[in-house]
Amino acid sequence: MLDGSPADQLPTGALDGSPVDQPPDEVLIQQSLLVAERFGPLFDRHASAVHRYLARRIGADADDLLAETFLIAFRQRATYRKLHVNVRPWLFGIATNVLRRHARQEKRRYRALARVPADPGGEAYATDDALGRLEAQSLRRDLADALAALKRGDRDVLLLSAWAELSYNEIAAVLDIPVGTVRSRLNRARRVTRAALSITITSEERA
Repeated sequence: MLDGSPADQLPTGALDGSPVDQPPDEVLIQQSLLVAERFGPLFDRHASAVHRYLARRIGADADDLLAETFLIAFRQRATYRKLHVNVRPWLFGIATNVLRRHARQEKRRYRALARVPADPGGEAYATDDALGRLEAQSLRRDLADALAALKRGDRDVLLLSAWAELSYNEIAAVLDIPVGTVRSRLNRARRVTRAALSITITSEERA
């Protein structure tokens, strides 16, 4: 049983500022196996991007999930090199696995966003543009509803591609699934979300 919050259990210095001149991520992980504090600069480098990804998906609880993500990363750092990916995708993969325990909460968030009145002057985007350019708080109602309806695995792949900007190979590595599965899930998720957008746009044109 752990004592205190996940943030409290990070190695000393993980939440502090660190010098700009630091070794590459992979070197820091190897050094941290001997000196735990060497893991700290990785938080400084990647916490903002991982937090933004978590906040888009889960909202206000992103802070807690960010701390949990880095705590897991610290504990699993000895196995990092087995994935053959850079540290940033590895962290996004851990964050996505953490989110899986909050799947219902994430779906409720999208359902709530889908109930927000639409902006009549809002611009219509293609699915990929909407995901890539809009913050979760500004998601179109139809797109938010489509995200809520997606299967968890399909949603993970779609948002790792659109919001974390991972490649197919990186997504396959961090989720431990074949690249072919990544492609099929991504195609299916895009098809569902595009259909939701096109239906709404067509309805607006008829109104």
